[in-house]
Amino acid sequence: MTTTENQIAGKGRLLLIPSPIGDNEPSEVIPAPVLEILRGITVFVVEEVRTARRYLSRAGLKGHIEALEFHELNEHTRPEEIDQYIGLFDGGNDVGLISEAGLPAVADPGARLVELAHRHGIQVVPFTGPSSLMLALMASGLNGQSFAFCGYLPAKPDERKARLKSLEKHSANTGQTQIFIETPYRNDAMLKDILSCCHDSTRICIAADVTMPDAFIRTLTVGQWKRTDTVIGKRPAVFLMQG
Repeated sequence: MTTTENQIAGKGRLLLIPSPIGDNEPSEVIPAPVLEILRGITVFVVEEVRTARRYLSRAGLKGHIEALEFHELNEHTRPEEIDQYIGLFDGGNDVGLISEAGLPAVADPGARLVELAHRHGIQVVPFTGPSSLMLALMASGLNGQSFAFCGYLPAKPDERKARLKSLEKHSANTGQTQIFIETPYRNDAMLKDILSCCHDSTRICIAADVTMPDAFIRTLTVGQWKRTDTVIGKRPAVFLMQG
């Protein structure tokens, strides 16, 4: 189905709207044209309504939030509920998709709505905004020609160490940068496991609170990290590895 056919059928578009990845003012990290488009949307699918309302208020919609329509899509949303969201595009309504932080549908449950839109011939329009994964890769000095995002590693220490060793071996054999994340309260446990099971020559970048004034981005070998007293703390962080 072409864009023209979408319009003839009276279907709106799915607009992928980025959000700040830290406690930034939206104007600091979201392009002005994107904020202008955002202010014209009245129907939103969001990961968490409270967070989305706060973002939209700071983005220039303060005083108009009650007139907006919100639908939640998160890890608890059932497939049959998502299927019903196709009706939101009837009558030519554009729908904005917003995640908790950063780019929607990237390491984000919103990908299921994007899949639904493609399945029904709805036009999908992505907009520019911050990505902690890409910003961390940019600043790491590691291989930006070949990289893989591995998501969350196992929570159990033994399984996590086994996965780290596997990623390290793959990176050493291919030169590919491995990117992974952790829940903030396990950041320091992750670093401890990296230092205990990876080779001293393996390079590790830690990028925490990216885009914020107190951002911490540093790349060292495992051997060098062992000689520091780094504490990441409970803040959003991205880990990058190159063996």
